[in-house]
Amino acid sequence: MIKNALILLKNELHEYLKSKGDYAANVIIDNIGLAETSSGNSLTDNIVITLVNIEEESTLKNQNSVRKSPNGNAYYENPPVNINLFVLITCNYAGDGYVLALDRLSMVIQFLQSKNVFNSSNSSSNDLNEESVELKFIMELFTLSFEQINYLWGSLGGRQVPFAMYKLRLISISENAIVREVPLIEEIETNLFATNKMP
Repeated sequence: MIKNALILLKNELHEYLKSKGDYAANVIIDNIGLAETSSGNSLTDNIVITLVNIEEESTLKNQNSVRKSPNGNAYYENPPVNINLFVLITCNYAGDGYVLALDRLSMVIQFLQSKNVFNSSNSSSNDLNEESVELKFIMELFTLSFEQINYLWGSLGGRQVPFAMYKLRLISISENAIVREVPLIEEIETNLFATNKMP
């Protein structure tokens, strides 16, 4: 699901840039932390989507684990894990491309302002598999302090390039593994005993 969410975001962003006449813009999913390494050449002159953190959505943690199957039995399964993804979108253009990077970053922010809810059912993406039928998420701009920015790029091991951080909410992940299946309670019997009233 994480991969499918990022692929959906990448494809929708790419289509938006083409619709604005920017056919040269290329959007990829990769680790921007490799930009200054020997394997970072493929990241140059691209808009790079990088996953930098995963957070569990605590408000949806306590869900009912009992479900009813079509045969009338009840079954127990662990509730799905609902997560938020922190996604770094960088415009990695070298040399004279810095102004172009700023222009494309503005277009990224403009796109995510106009469309912040993504759904696989109304997407033009062909790269998604069957498990993405229920995929839906919301993109929110996430503002970092200067201290957080310094720590982020320090942990990525590179020099800062034009970027925007977004919080991608909510991704639901579940194995759909049945832990235990039991018959439903259909009838309750009670035995009442008369007691002598105290005088």
